[in-house]
Amino acid sequence: MKLKLLTNIQEAYDELRYKTSWPSKAQLVKSAIIVMIASAIIALIILVMDQVVDRFMHFLYSL
Repeated sequence: MKLKLLTNIQEAYDELRYKTSWPSKAQLVKSAIIVMIASAIIALIILVMDQVVDRFMHFLYSL
């Protein structure tokens, strides 16, 4: 049991170390910037939707 666990850990390490292609720093920074911009756009869309619903509900309750 213990030997199988150690074998699995060694295989996982080998795959991460030697078989996985990691992005370069420039690719990583570019991807991070894209994610931040997309997150900001989605947050703005949700904010606008929330404001529209809030104003509609205030109008509806004022009737």
